[in-house]
This record gives sequence, C-alpha cells and structure tokens, in this order.
Amino acid sequence: MSSRTLPLLFINLGGEMLYILDQRLRAQNIPADKAKKVMNDIITTMFNKKFLEELFKPQELYSKKALRTVFDRLAHASIMRLNQASMDKLYDLMTMAFKYQVLLCPRPKDILLVSFNHMDAIKDFVRDTPSILSQVDETFRQLIEIYTPLSAGELQLIRQTLLIFFQDMHIRVSIFLKDKVQNSNGRFVLPTSGPVPCGTQVPGQMRQFSCSGEELKRLQFSNGGNYTSALREGSFEMFGERVIKLGTNMYSVSRPVETHMSGTSKNSAQHTKVNTAPNPLAKEELNLLAKLMGGLEMQTPTSTDSGFRVNLFATDEEEEEALISRPDELSYEVINIQATKDKQANAELAKIMGEFGESGDPAPTSSSKGDDLLAMMDGL
Repeated sequence: MSSRTLPLLFINLGGEMLYILDQRLRAQNIPADKAKKVMNDIITTMFNKKFLEELFKPQELYSKKALRTVFDRLAHASIMRLNQASMDKLYDLMTMAFKYQVLLCPRPKDILLVSFNHMDAIKDFVRDTPSILSQVDETFRQLIEIYTPLSAGELQLIRQTLLIFFQDMHIRVSIFLKDKVQNSNGRFVLPTSGPVPCGTQVPGQMRQFSCSGEELKRLQFSNGGNYTSALREGSFEMFGERVIKLGTNMYSVSRPVETHMSGTSKNSAQHTKVNTAPNPLAKEELNLLAKLMGGLEMQTPTSTDSGFRVNLFATDEEEEEALISRPDELSYEVINIQATKDKQANAELAKIMGEFGESGDPAPTSSSKGDDLLAMMDGL
C-alpha cells in the first residue's frame, strides 16, 4: 500500500464532486451569484492550506466511511444543502467516475494526467477569483513537485492502492451504461481497441534474436483487438495539453446525472457491506478526521444570504423514495471505542460535531458531541 495515495484520491474525488454540483446547480436554475458562491466556498475549503498540510503527509488510506465523512462536510461548506439520499448519490457518482478513470489509465503515470485534468477544470471554475486561484495553483505545484519524480513502480503502487480501495464498489451509473462501458452488474468494460500506452508498440509481432543480438526472424500473431499507435505524451507541467481525456468533465454536455440501483437494493452487492467488527485503527482515524476537518469551515446561511437545497434526483419524489429504500448497511450504528486520551483531538472533534447539528437544536455538551461523532462513524 502506498502512503502517497490520499492526496490524489481526495483531489480527484473532489474534482468529480465539483463537476456534478456545477451541473446540478445549472439544471435547477440556481441564481448565478449563489451558484458561484457555492463553487467558490467549496474550492476554498478544499484547498485550505492547513487542511492540505495534513493531507499531503505520507499516510495510509483510511476507511471509506472516514473519507465519506470528510466529503459530507466539504459538500456543506457553503450555503447549499443536500439531504442524505442526494449525498449518497453524489458520493456514488464521484467514486464510480474516478474508479473508471483509474481502471482505464493506459499507464500508472497517467493517473497524474487524470489528476491534472481535474486541477485544470477546478482552476477554470475560479478563474475570476485570484485569491482562490492562487490556492489551487499552490496545490498544483505541490502535486508536480511530489509526484512527477516518482518511478513507474511507485506510481503502479499508488494505482494498485486506489484499485484496492474501489474494488467492492459496483454502483451502476446511467452515463456509463448508455455508453456501454459498464455492465448491468456494475462492473466496467475494459476496451480492446484504441491507442496503446505511450512508449509501447501495437501488439502482434514477435522477434527472435540470436545470442549476439542479431534479429533472426519475425512472427505475426493476432492480438485480439483493434489497437492503434500511441498518442503523444501529455504535459506534466502546470500548463499544457494533457492529451488524455480521462478526468475531464463528462457532464459538460447535456446529460442526465443519475445512478441506477437494483430493485433489491437492501440486499445488493453494489454497496460494500460494512464490517461491524470494531476497527483497530478507530482512534487513529478519528485523529485523522480531527486534523483534516479541523480547518474546514462550515457556513451557516445568513438572512442576507439564504441557503438552498440541491436535489440530485429528477424529482423530490424520487429523492424521498431513495431515502426510504436506503440500504441498511449505509446506516450508522454506535460502537464503543476508547479515544479519550488525546484531549486536543477530542476538543477539535467536539467543535466539528457541534456544527453537524441542525440549527435550532439545543447545543449538546462536549461529551455528547463526541458520542454523536461515534454514532455517525461506526466501523471507524
């Protein structure tokens, strides 16, 4: 497992989240000023300096629930609100899109080009806001500095770590189904055509050499596909053409954003079953969340800047139906862990959880806030 995977996972999933939210804000005719505020606030939070300092420290990937909690908070970093069903759907679309991109990367190094495509798009979202753009540019420079010198083996380890993280996720997505790149069981179809990876040749020929290195003969064989010569290599600099299209905005054209769930979603294997056994890394994951999320500011809509709700379903009725039929394994249960020794981390967690509550609810005590966090993140 690579200890350098978390920043790439976060930035690429964050990029996919911004693509989806941008499309839904336009589809629901949200006023331009409010939509721009939402995008700016989320990107500002996503590229918060303190947050990224923690993110870029070498560390193992943590559980899916720990990462999901970070994105729950990130999605609500502005005046926009999502209910639980829409948040589930948003996260499904994010994860399946990036899983598809990782699977189809011709070379491990191309994961960086996918990441740079996301970064280019994020920069375009905030091109009119120099202060936020400078935050994104600084992160871009960090990515180039840290990841471009890595060897092919180190990048392959990152790719393998990502695939292990995604291996049990098989949610069906309408766009992928319509493009015939995903089967009805939620598994992706790997192509047997198109350009070969940069630096390689089209398969179909074997050459035999003598001990002295002289070529003796050539044999042809059928490669079973319709491959073409490699495209030129994309740019790994801050500016330049990436060539590879993976990681670009697939919602930029008018297409419905929806996920398809099976009729027996409660027993479906499309969602990963949650292991109810206590995780031995529970305290470490809580500490990670305290550090990562401590710098994320939750905004409460003011009277002059009223909040609004975004629906990722076609109608409110569909959203309500999805909430009712939400798989049991996605529900949170309470587990008891001992995490009281690190007072500083607990204080940060208590502050964070105080902002998760609905407005108007009585403010819980410091200890009950910690209980609420554990109730929300069972299995950590």
